[in-house]
Amino acid sequence: MVQRREPTARQMRLGIELRRLREAAGLTAVEAAALLGANRVQMSHIESGLVGVSEERVRRLASHYACTDREFVDALVAMATDRTRGWWEEYRGRLPTSFLDLSELNHHASFRRDVAVLYVPGLLQTEDYARAVFSGRVPELTDEERDLRVRHRMAGQELTVPYELVIHEAALRIRVSDRATSRAQLTKLRELSEADHVTVRVIPFDLDGFATAASTMTYVGGPVAKLDTVVRDVPHGSAFIDSAAQLSAFRTRFRKVEAVSLDPVRSRDFIHRLAKEL
Repeated sequence: MVQRREPTARQMRLGIELRRLREAAGLTAVEAAALLGANRVQMSHIESGLVGVSEERVRRLASHYACTDREFVDALVAMATDRTRGWWEEYRGRLPTSFLDLSELNHHASFRRDVAVLYVPGLLQTEDYARAVFSGRVPELTDEERDLRVRHRMAGQELTVPYELVIHEAALRIRVSDRATSRAQLTKLRELSEADHVTVRVIPFDLDGFATAASTMTYVGGPVAKLDTVVRDVPHGSAFIDSAAQLSAFRTRFRKVEAVSLDPVRSRDFIHRLAKEL
C-alpha cells in the first residue's frame, strides 16, 4: 500500500471512525490487524488515514466489530472508495490544507449551518468583501497570496444543499472595507436569502440575554448524523470537530441561537433596511 504524505481531513475521518468502531468492540489494533491478515503498523496507518482501505476490508472490519448500522457502514465505504479530484485540488500546495479540507467537506455535505457574529461567512461573501477580509490578515499576505485565497473562496460558493445561517447584526454592520463594499455585501446576502435552499436569520443588537455569542461555528452535515462535522476557526487555520458529544452540543447551540433570531422574512427586511442606510 502506498503511504500518503499528507492525508486529507476526509481520509483521516475514515480512519478515526474505523478506530472508534474497533475500540467500541473492545479489540486492540493488533487483534484487529490479525483479522485482516495485516500487522499493527498497517492497522495504525489505516486508522490514521495514511493508507487507503478497500470496500471489502471496510465491510470485513465492520462485521468483526459487530457494527449493525448498515447506512453508516455504506457511508464509510463511500468515503473509502471515493476517487473525486475536486476543483480545490488545483490549489494543493499553494494554500493551507485546511482551505482544501473545508472545500472537500462542503462538496460532500448533505446540509450546512453557520452561526456568524463578526463576519459574513465565506460561502456568501462578495469578491470585494473577501479581499478586504484577507487584506486584514496578520501577518500580512502578499498580493499573490491574497488573490489566490480570494479566487479559491469565490470558486467554492456553489453550495446547493440546504443552508441555514444565523448572523448577528454586528457582522452586518462591521465595515471590512468601505460603504460601497458593505452595501454590495448586504445586497448579495439579501438576494441569496431568497433562494429556496437558503435560510438567513438575523440576531439584532437589542436582543436581551444573548449569552451565546461565542457560538460562532460551521456545522456540516454528513451522509449520516455520525459523520457530521463542526468547523471552528483557530489561530493557524480551522479545527474539525467530530466527537459524538461535541456534535450534540453544537446542534443544541445552533438551535438555541436560532430560537432567539428573527424569522427569515423579518431578517430579509432587516438586511434591506441596513443596506439602504449606507
